[in-house]
Amino acid sequence: MTTAERQRNAQELIRPQLPAELSQRDGRCPFDPAAALTELSGTGRIHKIEHNGDTVWLVTGHDEARAVLAEPKMSADRINSPRAKALISPELHAEMFPPERQAGSFIFMDAPEHTRFRRMLTGQFTVRRMRDLEPRIHEIVTTQLDAMVEKGPPADLVQDFALPVPSLVICELLGVDYGDRDEFQRRTATLLSLNTTIDEQIKNSGELRRFMQSLVRAKRQDPGDDLLSGLVRDTDLTDNELAGIANLLLIAGHETTANMLALGTFALLEHPGEFAKLRDNPELTENAVEELLRYLSIISMGVARHAKEDVVIGGATIRAGETVVVSVPAVNRDQAQYEDPHELLVDRPRGHHVAFGHGIHQCLGQQLARVEMTVGFTELLRRFPDLRLAVPAEEVPLRTDMSIYGVHKLPVTW
Repeated sequence: MTTAERQRNAQELIRPQLPAELSQRDGRCPFDPAAALTELSGTGRIHKIEHNGDTVWLVTGHDEARAVLAEPKMSADRINSPRAKALISPELHAEMFPPERQAGSFIFMDAPEHTRFRRMLTGQFTVRRMRDLEPRIHEIVTTQLDAMVEKGPPADLVQDFALPVPSLVICELLGVDYGDRDEFQRRTATLLSLNTTIDEQIKNSGELRRFMQSLVRAKRQDPGDDLLSGLVRDTDLTDNELAGIANLLLIAGHETTANMLALGTFALLEHPGEFAKLRDNPELTENAVEELLRYLSIISMGVARHAKEDVVIGGATIRAGETVVVSVPAVNRDQAQYEDPHELLVDRPRGHHVAFGHGIHQCLGQQLARVEMTVGFTELLRRFPDLRLAVPAEEVPLRTDMSIYGVHKLPVTW
């Protein structure tokens, strides 16, 4: 196997690739799915696509997506699937996914293994606990906005607000020293980059895990009131399992919310009528958060599953071993589910979007993300009622090179 084939197959396993025209967003329409994806969605709700010699089923219908994500015959375990064995050699598989790396990676597990981890974590991610964090989240948001005011315009909303807020929150929740943020943010960015080589992925994954293993050992010696200490104290999880869980929570806990805050602000600024409506009616913020989640769908690469046995979804028979990709951007703009789905409407009645997934793998931290975004957007628009872009919209650098969509920078002024 050549180096190029090794890289392509490994990347295909980590994040199943679709034809570029179905996955790459157009910078001229930064908030919309790829035009070809929208066109395909209009022809049906589940599509069989041949790409790079492989069969991928692409789901664009809302009901079909929920059916896939709730179906026990559909597996989330991409690491140990028959497809993984076909794509990469046993040697590369062992290098990419040693036992210590797989430990605790519950998002790639099926029941009953997944159930064990999920049950332990659900007790930590209660709605009450997330609501109890709201005063501290408000304090963090206010502090960041105070610093923006003091520094004066212009500002990069990503570095000055959108990234620090969820990073500080997840650090406090897990008990991670915020002084270590540069390291985990840099390593996370490398892991999420579509241009990172597989060797760089392996290196950064290992170093991030070692960082978290040292933290777990510290919590065993001197536990605190944080979530990770609670897991150390109240469960029988091993150090490797705890490190794996903590890594997943750390990455998901700051990257997704940071990009929603930044891209969401960009979208509001490019829809001045909706910006004004939300600014003048802050009681709409919780509703607006759900609409931005639906409208932007930052998990633009989709959610992958593979069939453990033959299963029928939306009238299509998916054979055992075949891959299914739920296209979150297309599903969240399903014409049958939403009226005027391509319009951003901050007062749209709340619907059943799949931005947080569905079924047993639905995002554990969704309530925390909702609180962070609700407080963040409320205070940002209150403090900066005249917020506007400091550069032309076409000059805002988009994260088309990352597996989580958003903006690399958002220059703003007021």
